[in-house]
Amino acid sequence: MPRRILEGAVVSDKMDKTVTVLVERRFMHPVYKKYVKNSSKYAAHDESNAFATGDRVQIEECRPISKRKTWRVITATAAGTAVKTKEKSAPVKEVKEEKVKPTVKAEKTETKKAAPKKKATASKKDADK
Repeated sequence: MPRRILEGAVVSDKMDKTVTVLVERRFMHPVYKKYVKNSSKYAAHDESNAFATGDRVQIEECRPISKRKTWRVITATAAGTAVKTKEKSAPVKEVKEEKVKPTVKAEKTETKKAAPKKKATASKKDADK
C-alpha cells in the first residue's frame, strides 16, 4: 500500500525530535457547492531537529513511532524547490549591490510629426444646407 504524502507548515517545534505540522486542504461542500477549508495538525518525526516554526515541509505516513506520531518529515519545500532533510544548508547571506547611475545621457530621439489632416469641407457644407 502506498504511503500518503502531505504538505503543510510547521506550527510548533518545541518537542524533541518532533514537529507539529498544520495541513490545510480545500474541498467542495456536497450540498452548498462552495469550497471549504479544512485543516488538521499532525505530529511528525524530525530526527535531526532541523525544522523550525514557519517552514513548509512534506510529511510521509510511516509506522507508529509513538502514541500519536505516525508521520515523518521527508523534505522541506522553499519557494517551489525541494530540499532534503540531510542536505539542509546554513543560511546564505545576501549581498547588497550598489546601484550605479549611468553617466552618459541618452540621446534625444526625434519624434515624427503627423501629417496634417485633410478637412472634409464637402460634408460640412451639406450639413449646413
